[in-house]
This record gives sequence, structure tokens and C-alpha cells, in this order.
Amino acid sequence: MIVLPKKIERKLKEEAEKTGVSEEELVLEALSKALNEPLDPEARLEVHLKLSEKYMREAEDLLAKGDYAQASEKAWGAAAQIVKALAAREGKEIRSHRELNEEVSRISKGTGDDEIRALWQSAAALHQNFYENWLPPDMVEGNIRDVRKFVEKMRKLF
Repeated sequence: MIVLPKKIERKLKEEAEKTGVSEEELVLEALSKALNEPLDPEARLEVHLKLSEKYMREAEDLLAKGDYAQASEKAWGAAAQIVKALAAREGKEIRSHRELNEEVSRISKGTGDDEIRALWQSAAALHQNFYENWLPPDMVEGNIRDVRKFVEKMRKLF
């Protein structure tokens, strides 16, 4: 855990929301540049896999505590990070929601598995729920189960 001044923390959150990139990714990129240690595709893949696992654990913990909005966002993060990991494996870097959706579409078509697309839509609904908190608890729980299944399917593609 890194301790940051509130002003930096706020700007980091704002930039993450604006760019659709996690705070951890932004910090990693800044450190990579500052230390003159470029991130190769293998390093990016490792980071995205670890973040996906971390976010899925956090989603489960928050769900158990009844914090549905935060659980929603962590589950979305787990899904987005596993997609970014698959892209990194091919040397691609995803920097927007549009690119995430395009990559999921490509994976779904490439595997012939349309369930991938449908499960991804559950993750997208959770992302929206974080901002609007409109999903009833049972739907959040079901969508998080969908995200777990989505992440498992994606991991099998490695």
C-alpha cells in the first residue's frame, strides 16, 4: 500500500476515471517512466492477471459485507483486467472502454463462444451500477457470479 497526499490521490482517481485505466496501472506507468524501466508485454500480462485476481477477491469480500456499489466496481475491474491481460499477451495495450468492448467482441467471435459477450455485459452493468447504484442486491450477486465465470473462461484461454 502506498500512502499519497489527498491532492495527489484525488488527481489519481480523476485521471483513472477519465481514462478508464485503474489507479494501479497509472502508478505503475509513472514508476516505469521514472525508473526508466519499460514494461514489456509479459510484465503487463503479469500485472493485469494479478489485478484481476485482487479485484475479484475484493468484490467477493465487499459483496459479503453488503457493499453492493463497491463490489460492483471491483467485479468490473476483475473482468476488465483479465481482458487487458489477454490483449497484453498479444502485445496490445487497451486504454479505453471502447477498446475493451472491441477486444471482448474479438475474443467471443474468435472462440465461437457467444456466452463470453453475454457475461461481459453483466460486468458492464456492474460498472454502471457503481455510479448509479440502481441494481437490486440479488442482481448484483448474480452479475458477480457471471463475472467470476467470465474470468474463469478468460483464464482458460491462456
